Amino acid sequence: MKLLRYGPKGHEKPAMLDAKGAMRDLSKVIDDIAGAHLTDAGLAKLRALDPATLPLVEGGPRIGACVGHVGKMICIGLNYADHAAETGATVPPEPVIFMKCTSAICGPNDDTEIPRTSKSTDWEVELGIVIGAETKYVSEADALKHVAGYCTVNDVSERDFQKERQGQWTKGKSHDTFGPIGPWMVTRDEVADPQALKLWCEVDGKRYQDGSTKTMVYGVKHVVSYLSQFMSLQPGDIIATGTPPGVGAGVKPHPVFLKPGNRVRLGVEGLGVQDHKMVAA
Repeated sequence: MKLLRYGPKGHEKPAMLDAKGAMRDLSKVIDDIAGAHLTDAGLAKLRALDPATLPLVEGGPRIGACVGHVGKMICIGLNYADHAAETGATVPPEPVIFMKCTSAICGPNDDTEIPRTSKSTDWEVELGIVIGAETKYVSEADALKHVAGYCTVNDVSERDFQKERQGQWTKGKSHDTFGPIGPWMVTRDEVADPQALKLWCEVDGKRYQDGSTKTMVYGVKHVVSYLSQFMSLQPGDIIATGTPPGVGAGVKPHPVFLKPGNRVRLGVEGLGVQDHKMVAA
């Protein structure tokens, strides 16, 4: 299934895509794509529905973040060896974990704000994991059973805030609109191998990132299991798994960073495309 949310910010309604790619409203069935509706039992009830019996969503409404009421957005840093190399970093011996504030989460086609004092706003296309069960001390063998599905994520980053302004990375990752997710969540049964998905990102039509999840240092199973050793994961939590090479900070001989008016398009194979206009905050 492909599940999504549509409507004005803060008033999104749940929906699913039918076999023809049309949106079907779920608001009379569930209140949101969130929480218990993302468990195996919750998804089974949605899977049993006949999309043709659901109201067709007419027109072209705004698409919101594909998951509502996200409790945590956890990110994995330097998870592609070639990306680590382009930024001058070494591959870490364990996954690097940082948090992105949930207030940064937005829709897949919403404008991206460039912070007022930004010197180096950058793009990062990533595979997103949506947790579907309470997860604590799970083994790698059982990790995927705790995944509801996957989505496209852009881990928008302000490099100066992240690296030069002291402390942890969170403040370089959490400006409003720095966490677009979607357009939809694809349930795990429709993603045969999360380690075999192509990822790409373009700025003003020029392709900068063109990678694959097969080159992740720490794969989906390991990341879910690893995180569950340090914190419990809850249905609706999002994990952004890192980005392949081609970020603006790594462009040689001179880095390329985003400015108001730029257009960023990105996607993950089978998980949909995002399209953002850069605007001044």
